[in-house]
Amino acid sequence: MTAAKNLVLDEAQIRQKIRRIAYEIFENNFSENRLVLAGIEGQGYLFARLLQEEIETIADKEILLVKISLDKQAPSQSAISLDHPVEQMQGQVIILADDVLNTGRTLAYSLKPFLQNPVKKLEIAVLVNRSLTTFPVQAKYTGYELATTLSDHIEVALSEGTPAVYLR
Repeated sequence: MTAAKNLVLDEAQIRQKIRRIAYEIFENNFSENRLVLAGIEGQGYLFARLLQEEIETIADKEILLVKISLDKQAPSQSAISLDHPVEQMQGQVIILADDVLNTGRTLAYSLKPFLQNPVKKLEIAVLVNRSLTTFPVQAKYTGYELATTLSDHIEVALSEGTPAVYLR
C-alpha cells in the first residue's frame, strides 16, 4: 500500500522560495563577479539551475553551473565527479545545492572535490531542510524548514509536470 502524498509546497511557493534564496545569495556575495552553483545530480542540479536563472534576473553576475555526480546510496564508496574541471572553481565562492537536506550524508561527501582545492567560500543551499542531520552539515540558505520523522519521505518534483514538494 502506497502512503498518501501531502502537498507541502506548490509551484508558486517553490518559485517564491527560490527567488528569496537567490536574493540572499546575491546579498551575501554582492561583491563577487562570479559564483559557482554546484548542484547534486537529479533534483539538486535542477534546483541549482533554477537558482542560477533567478540570480541572473536580479544581478549581473557570471554563474558557473556545475553538476556533481555520485552514488547517493553509497557516497563514501562512490567516485564523485564534476562536469567542469575543478581548477575553474579555485578561489571562487561555491554554493552547493540540493533539493532536500536529510541526514547531511550526501552533502558532506559532495564537499570532497571542493575541499581538495582552495576556494574563497563554500555555502550550502537547500529547498527543504528536514533538520535530521547526523553529519556536520548546515545549510546557509533554506527554502522551507520542515520537522519530520525518520520514516517520513520528502519528494521533490522540479522537472515533471507541475513543480511541487510532497510529504509521504
